[in-house]
Amino acid sequence: MKLMTAVIPCYNSAAYMSHAIETLLTGGNDMEIIIVNDGSSDDTQKIAEEYQAKYPKIIKVISQENGGHGEAVNTGLANATGLYFKVVDSDDWVNEKALEQVLGKLKELIADGNSPDLFLANYVYEKVGAKRKKVINYRWALPRDVIFTWDDIMHFKQSQNILMHSTIYRTKLLKDCGIKLPKHTFYVDNIFVYQPLPYIKTMYYMDVNLYRYFIGREDQSVNEQVMIRRIDQQLKITKIMIESHNLMQIKCKKLRNYMIKYLSMMMTVSSVFLIKEGSDESLAKKEELWNYLKTYDKRLYRKIRSQILGRSMNLPGKFGRRIVEVGYDISRKIYGFN
Repeated sequence: MKLMTAVIPCYNSAAYMSHAIETLLTGGNDMEIIIVNDGSSDDTQKIAEEYQAKYPKIIKVISQENGGHGEAVNTGLANATGLYFKVVDSDDWVNEKALEQVLGKLKELIADGNSPDLFLANYVYEKVGAKRKKVINYRWALPRDVIFTWDDIMHFKQSQNILMHSTIYRTKLLKDCGIKLPKHTFYVDNIFVYQPLPYIKTMYYMDVNLYRYFIGREDQSVNEQVMIRRIDQQLKITKIMIESHNLMQIKCKKLRNYMIKYLSMMMTVSSVFLIKEGSDESLAKKEELWNYLKTYDKRLYRKIRSQILGRSMNLPGKFGRRIVEVGYDISRKIYGFN
Protein backbone atom coordinates (compact mmCIF):
# COMPACT_ATOMS: atom_id res chain seq x y z
CA MET A 1 0.00 0.00 0.00
CA LYS A 2 1.21 3.50 -0.84
CA LEU A 3 1.86 6.00 1.93
CA MET A 4 0.11 8.94 0.27
CA THR A 5 -2.27 9.45 -2.63
CA ALA A 6 -1.97 12.86 -4.28
CA VAL A 7 -4.86 13.74 -6.58
CA ILE A 8 -4.32 16.35 -9.31
CA PRO A 9 -7.63 17.58 -10.79
CA CYS A 10 -6.91 18.78 -14.33
CA TYR A 11 -9.05 20.81 -16.69
CA ASN A 12 -7.16 22.18 -19.73
CA SER A 13 -4.02 22.15 -17.61
CA ALA A 14 -1.48 21.28 -20.29
CA ALA A 15 0.45 24.55 -19.91
CA TYR A 16 1.39 24.01 -16.25
CA MET A 17 0.43 20.56 -14.90
CA SER A 18 3.93 19.10 -15.36
CA HIS A 19 5.32 21.25 -12.54
CA ALA A 20 2.82 19.84 -10.04
CA ILE A 21 3.51 16.28 -11.21
CA GLU A 22 7.31 16.63 -11.16
CA THR A 23 7.38 17.96 -7.60
CA LEU A 24 5.18 15.10 -6.37
CA LEU A 25 7.29 12.51 -8.16
CA THR A 26 10.16 13.34 -5.83
CA GLY A 27 8.25 11.36 -3.20
CA GLY A 28 9.14 8.21 -5.15
CA ASN A 29 7.37 4.93 -4.52
CA ASP A 30 5.75 6.24 -1.34
CA MET A 31 3.44 8.21 -3.64
CA GLU A 32 0.36 7.31 -5.63
CA ILE A 33 -0.36 10.18 -8.02
CA ILE A 34 -3.83 10.17 -9.55
CA ILE A 35 -4.27 12.61 -12.44
CA VAL A 36 -7.97 13.20 -13.09
CA ASN A 37 -8.59 14.64 -16.55
CA ASP A 38 -11.91 16.42 -16.08
CA GLY A 39 -13.06 16.66 -19.69
CA SER A 40 -10.13 18.70 -21.03
CA SER A 41 -9.98 19.76 -24.69
CA ASP A 42 -6.22 20.49 -24.82
CA ASP A 43 -3.23 18.14 -24.41
CA THR A 44 -3.93 17.34 -20.74
CA GLN A 45 -4.78 13.69 -21.46
CA LYS A 46 -1.72 13.24 -23.69
CA ILE A 47 0.66 14.67 -21.08
CA ALA A 48 -0.95 12.61 -18.30
CA GLU A 49 -0.63 9.39 -20.30
CA GLU A 50 3.02 10.12 -21.06
CA TYR A 51 3.72 10.41 -17.35
CA GLN A 52 1.75 7.24 -16.63
CA ALA A 53 3.77 5.32 -19.24
CA LYS A 54 7.03 6.56 -17.68
CA TYR A 55 5.97 5.95 -14.05
CA PRO A 56 3.39 3.13 -14.19
CA LYS A 57 3.86 2.14 -10.53
CA ILE A 58 3.26 5.69 -9.28
CA ILE A 59 0.92 7.50 -11.68
CA LYS A 60 -2.64 6.57 -12.52
CA VAL A 61 -4.68 8.54 -15.10
CA ILE A 62 -8.47 8.72 -14.95
CA SER A 63 -10.43 10.52 -17.65
CA GLN A 64 -14.03 11.62 -17.10
CA GLU A 65 -16.66 13.93 -18.51
CA ASN A 66 -16.38 17.44 -17.15
CA GLY A 67 -17.83 17.53 -13.65
CA GLY A 68 -15.84 20.35 -12.09
CA HIS A 69 -13.14 20.45 -9.43
CA GLY A 70 -15.28 18.77 -6.78
CA GLU A 71 -16.17 15.82 -8.98
CA ALA A 72 -12.49 15.37 -9.87
CA VAL A 73 -11.66 15.22 -6.15
CA ASN A 74 -14.53 12.74 -5.63
CA THR A 75 -13.10 10.53 -8.38
CA GLY A 76 -9.62 10.74 -6.94
CA LEU A 77 -10.83 9.79 -3.47
CA ALA A 78 -12.90 6.88 -4.78
CA ASN A 79 -9.80 5.45 -6.49
CA ALA A 80 -7.24 6.32 -3.80
CA THR A 81 -5.33 3.42 -2.23
CA GLY A 82 -2.78 5.40 -0.19
CA LEU A 83 -3.00 5.62 3.59
CA TYR A 84 -3.15 9.42 3.33
CA PHE A 85 -4.85 11.73 0.85
CA LYS A 86 -3.72 15.08 -0.53
CA VAL A 87 -5.22 17.33 -3.21
CA VAL A 88 -2.76 19.32 -5.33
CA ASP A 89 -4.31 21.61 -7.91
CA SER A 90 -2.72 21.44 -11.35
CA ASP A 91 -1.42 25.03 -11.25
CA ASP A 92 0.07 24.59 -7.76
CA TRP A 93 2.98 22.45 -6.57
CA VAL A 94 4.76 21.17 -3.46
CA ASN A 95 8.21 21.91 -2.09
CA GLU A 96 10.31 18.81 -2.65
CA LYS A 97 12.35 19.04 0.55
CA ALA A 98 9.23 19.59 2.65
CA LEU A 99 7.52 16.63 0.97
CA GLU A 100 10.47 14.43 1.93
CA GLN A 101 10.17 15.61 5.54
CA VAL A 102 6.41 15.04 5.66
CA LEU A 103 6.63 11.53 4.21
CA GLY A 104 9.42 10.68 6.64
CA LYS A 105 7.39 11.87 9.62
CA LEU A 106 4.28 9.98 8.48
CA LYS A 107 6.35 6.79 8.31
CA GLU A 108 7.58 7.38 11.86
CA LEU A 109 4.09 8.00 13.20
CA ILE A 110 2.65 4.93 11.50
CA ALA A 111 5.52 2.75 12.76
CA ASP A 112 4.79 3.93 16.31
CA GLY A 113 1.08 3.19 15.95
CA ASN A 114 0.18 6.90 16.13
CA SER A 115 -1.06 7.68 12.62
CA PRO A 116 -3.16 10.87 12.94
CA ASP A 117 -6.49 11.49 11.26
CA LEU A 118 -5.22 14.83 9.94
CA PHE A 119 -1.66 15.92 9.19
CA LEU A 120 -1.11 19.66 8.73
CA ALA A 121 1.70 21.69 7.17
CA ASN A 122 2.15 25.30 6.04
CA TYR A 123 1.34 26.74 2.63
CA VAL A 124 2.79 29.68 0.70
CA TYR A 125 1.00 32.22 -1.49
CA GLU A 126 2.92 32.22 -4.78
CA LYS A 127 1.27 35.45 -5.90
CA VAL A 128 2.02 36.86 -9.34
CA GLY A 129 4.09 40.03 -9.04
CA ALA A 130 4.59 39.78 -5.28
CA LYS A 131 8.18 40.41 -4.14
CA ARG A 132 7.68 38.65 -0.82
CA LYS A 133 5.90 35.32 -0.51
CA LYS A 134 3.26 35.17 2.22
CA VAL A 135 3.62 32.03 4.36
CA ILE A 136 0.60 30.78 6.28
CA ASN A 137 1.75 28.79 9.29
CA TYR A 138 -0.05 27.56 12.40
CA ARG A 139 2.39 28.64 15.09
CA TRP A 140 0.57 29.69 18.28
CA ALA A 141 -2.57 27.97 16.92
CA LEU A 142 -1.51 24.32 16.95
CA PRO A 143 0.97 22.29 19.01
CA ARG A 144 4.03 21.39 16.95
CA ASP A 145 5.60 17.97 16.42
CA VAL A 146 3.22 16.07 18.71
CA ILE A 147 -0.03 14.17 18.33
CA PHE A 148 -2.85 16.36 19.65
CA THR A 149 -6.65 16.63 19.79
CA TRP A 150 -9.14 19.47 19.43
CA ASP A 151 -8.87 20.12 23.16
CA ASP A 152 -5.21 21.06 22.66
CA ILE A 153 -5.64 23.72 19.95
CA MET A 154 -4.90 27.35 20.74
CA HIS A 155 -5.90 30.68 19.18
CA PHE A 156 -6.35 30.86 15.41
CA LYS A 157 -5.65 34.23 13.80
CA GLN A 158 -7.91 35.37 10.95
CA SER A 159 -5.25 34.20 8.46
CA GLN A 160 -4.84 30.75 10.00
CA ASN A 161 -7.87 28.82 8.80
CA ILE A 162 -7.25 25.18 7.93
CA LEU A 163 -7.47 25.06 4.12
CA MET A 164 -7.16 22.36 1.48
CA HIS A 165 -3.58 23.50 0.88
CA SER A 166 -2.54 22.64 4.44
CA THR A 167 -4.39 19.34 4.90
CA ILE A 168 -3.36 15.71 4.48
CA TYR A 169 -6.22 13.46 5.63
CA ARG A 170 -6.18 9.81 6.52
CA THR A 171 -7.89 8.37 3.44
CA LYS A 172 -10.15 6.02 5.38
CA LEU A 173 -11.49 8.90 7.47
CA LEU A 174 -12.54 10.84 4.37
CA LYS A 175 -14.24 7.78 2.91
CA ASP A 176 -15.94 6.88 6.19
CA CYS A 177 -17.34 10.37 6.77
CA GLY A 178 -19.10 10.18 3.41
CA ILE A 179 -17.85 13.43 1.95
CA LYS A 180 -19.22 14.13 -1.54
CA LEU A 181 -18.42 17.43 -3.23
CA PRO A 182 -21.04 18.95 -5.59
CA LYS A 183 -20.53 18.86 -9.35
CA HIS A 184 -19.94 21.94 -11.50
CA THR A 185 -19.42 24.16 -8.48
CA PHE A 186 -16.46 26.33 -7.52
CA TYR A 187 -15.14 26.84 -3.96
CA VAL A 188 -15.86 23.23 -2.92
CA ASP A 189 -12.52 23.20 -1.08
CA ASN A 190 -14.37 24.88 1.79
CA ILE A 191 -16.62 21.83 2.18
CA PHE A 192 -13.55 19.58 1.91
CA VAL A 193 -11.92 21.17 4.97
CA TYR A 194 -15.10 21.77 6.99
CA GLN A 195 -17.40 18.77 6.72
CA PRO A 196 -14.86 16.16 8.01
CA LEU A 197 -13.80 18.18 11.09
CA PRO A 198 -16.05 16.51 13.73
CA TYR A 199 -14.81 13.09 12.60
CA ILE A 200 -11.18 14.00 13.27
CA LYS A 201 -9.90 12.80 16.65
CA THR A 202 -6.11 13.16 16.34
CA MET A 203 -3.88 15.62 14.48
CA TYR A 204 -0.21 16.40 13.88
CA TYR A 205 1.29 19.73 12.76
CA MET A 206 4.70 19.98 11.08
CA ASP A 207 6.04 23.51 10.68
CA VAL A 208 7.32 23.16 7.09
CA ASN A 209 6.29 25.08 3.97
CA LEU A 210 4.91 22.21 1.90
CA TYR A 211 2.23 23.57 -0.43
CA ARG A 212 2.82 26.35 -2.95
CA TYR A 213 -0.46 28.06 -3.79
CA PHE A 214 -0.25 29.89 -7.11
CA ILE A 215 -2.48 32.96 -7.17
CA GLY A 216 -2.92 35.98 -9.38
CA ARG A 217 -4.12 34.85 -12.82
CA GLU A 218 -7.00 36.97 -14.10
CA ASP A 219 -9.14 33.91 -14.86
CA GLN A 220 -8.47 32.21 -11.53
CA SER A 221 -11.48 31.22 -9.45
CA VAL A 222 -10.28 33.28 -6.46
CA ASN A 223 -9.77 36.45 -8.52
CA GLU A 224 -12.02 39.11 -6.94
CA GLN A 225 -14.00 39.96 -10.07
CA VAL A 226 -14.42 36.26 -10.88
CA MET A 227 -15.71 35.63 -7.35
CA ILE A 228 -18.24 38.43 -7.69
CA ARG A 229 -19.49 36.95 -10.98
CA ARG A 230 -19.74 33.52 -9.34
CA ILE A 231 -21.29 34.71 -6.11
CA ASP A 232 -24.26 32.35 -6.48
CA GLN A 233 -21.84 29.42 -6.24
CA GLN A 234 -20.27 30.89 -3.11
CA LEU A 235 -23.75 31.19 -1.62
CA LYS A 236 -24.52 27.58 -2.55
CA ILE A 237 -21.37 26.33 -0.81
CA THR A 238 -22.07 28.43 2.30
CA LYS A 239 -25.59 27.01 2.59
CA ILE A 240 -24.30 23.44 2.20
CA MET A 241 -21.87 24.12 5.04
CA ILE A 242 -24.60 25.58 7.23
CA GLU A 243 -26.62 22.39 6.77
CA SER A 244 -23.72 19.93 7.16
CA HIS A 245 -23.59 20.00 10.98
CA ASN A 246 -25.57 21.22 13.96
CA LEU A 247 -22.69 23.23 15.40
CA MET A 248 -24.39 24.12 18.64
CA GLN A 249 -24.60 20.41 19.51
CA ILE A 250 -20.88 19.71 19.05
CA LYS A 251 -19.60 18.90 22.53
CA CYS A 252 -15.95 19.92 22.14
CA LYS A 253 -15.99 23.68 22.75
CA LYS A 254 -12.75 24.42 20.88
CA LEU A 255 -13.86 22.48 17.80
CA ARG A 256 -17.28 24.14 17.90
CA ASN A 257 -15.73 27.60 18.19
CA TYR A 258 -13.34 26.94 15.31
CA MET A 259 -16.16 25.75 13.05
CA ILE A 260 -18.26 28.78 13.98
CA LYS A 261 -15.28 30.99 13.13
CA TYR A 262 -14.89 29.30 9.74
CA LEU A 263 -18.59 29.56 8.94
CA SER A 264 -18.50 33.21 10.03
CA MET A 265 -15.70 33.75 7.51
CA MET A 266 -17.84 32.20 4.76
CA MET A 267 -20.77 34.43 5.67
CA THR A 268 -18.44 37.42 5.61
CA VAL A 269 -16.88 36.61 2.23
CA SER A 270 -20.30 36.14 0.66
CA SER A 271 -21.60 39.38 2.21
CA VAL A 272 -18.55 41.41 1.18
CA PHE A 273 -18.79 40.43 -2.49
CA LEU A 274 -22.52 41.04 -2.58
CA ILE A 275 -21.95 44.49 -1.06
CA LYS A 276 -19.13 45.22 -3.52
CA GLU A 277 -21.37 44.25 -6.44
CA GLY A 278 -23.84 46.72 -4.99
CA SER A 279 -27.02 46.11 -6.98
CA ASP A 280 -30.42 45.86 -5.30
CA GLU A 281 -30.50 42.19 -6.30
CA SER A 282 -27.15 41.50 -4.61
CA LEU A 283 -28.11 43.34 -1.44
CA ALA A 284 -31.33 41.32 -1.34
CA LYS A 285 -29.27 38.11 -1.69
CA LYS A 286 -27.18 39.19 1.31
CA GLU A 287 -30.29 39.61 3.42
CA GLU A 288 -31.62 36.27 2.19
CA LEU A 289 -28.37 34.51 3.20
CA TRP A 290 -28.49 35.85 6.74
CA ASN A 291 -32.20 34.99 6.99
CA TYR A 292 -31.37 31.49 5.75
CA LEU A 293 -28.91 31.04 8.61
CA LYS A 294 -31.44 32.45 11.07
CA THR A 295 -34.14 30.08 9.89
CA TYR A 296 -31.83 27.07 10.03
CA ASP A 297 -30.38 27.74 13.48
CA LYS A 298 -31.32 30.83 15.48
CA ARG A 299 -28.68 30.21 18.15
CA LEU A 300 -25.92 29.92 15.56
CA TYR A 301 -27.25 33.02 13.78
CA ARG A 302 -27.11 35.04 16.99
CA LYS A 303 -23.62 33.73 17.74
CA ILE A 304 -22.23 34.72 14.33
CA ARG A 305 -24.20 37.95 14.14
CA SER A 306 -22.83 39.04 17.55
CA GLN A 307 -19.21 38.72 16.43
CA ILE A 308 -17.35 41.73 15.03
CA LEU A 309 -17.43 40.41 11.46
CA GLY A 310 -21.09 39.52 11.72
CA ARG A 311 -22.03 42.93 13.08
CA SER A 312 -20.00 44.76 10.43
CA MET A 313 -21.66 42.81 7.58
CA ASN A 314 -25.03 44.15 8.66
CA LEU A 315 -24.28 47.83 9.18
CA PRO A 316 -27.15 49.85 7.66
CA GLY A 317 -27.06 52.15 4.63
CA LYS A 318 -24.40 53.22 2.13
CA PHE A 319 -22.02 54.32 4.89
CA GLY A 320 -22.16 50.90 6.52
CA ARG A 321 -21.50 49.19 3.20
CA ARG A 322 -18.56 51.49 2.52
CA ILE A 323 -17.01 50.54 5.87
CA VAL A 324 -17.23 46.88 4.83
CA GLU A 325 -15.49 47.56 1.50
CA VAL A 326 -12.66 49.52 3.12
CA GLY A 327 -12.19 46.84 5.78
CA TYR A 328 -12.02 44.13 3.13
CA ASP A 329 -9.42 46.04 1.07
CA ILE A 330 -7.23 46.50 4.16
CA SER A 331 -7.49 42.80 5.03
CA ARG A 332 -6.57 41.81 1.48
CA LYS A 333 -3.36 43.88 1.66
CA ILE A 334 -2.42 42.47 5.07
CA TYR A 335 -3.09 38.80 4.36
CA GLY A 336 -2.21 38.69 0.65
CA PHE A 337 -5.26 36.82 -0.65
CA ASN A 338 -7.00 37.42 -4.01
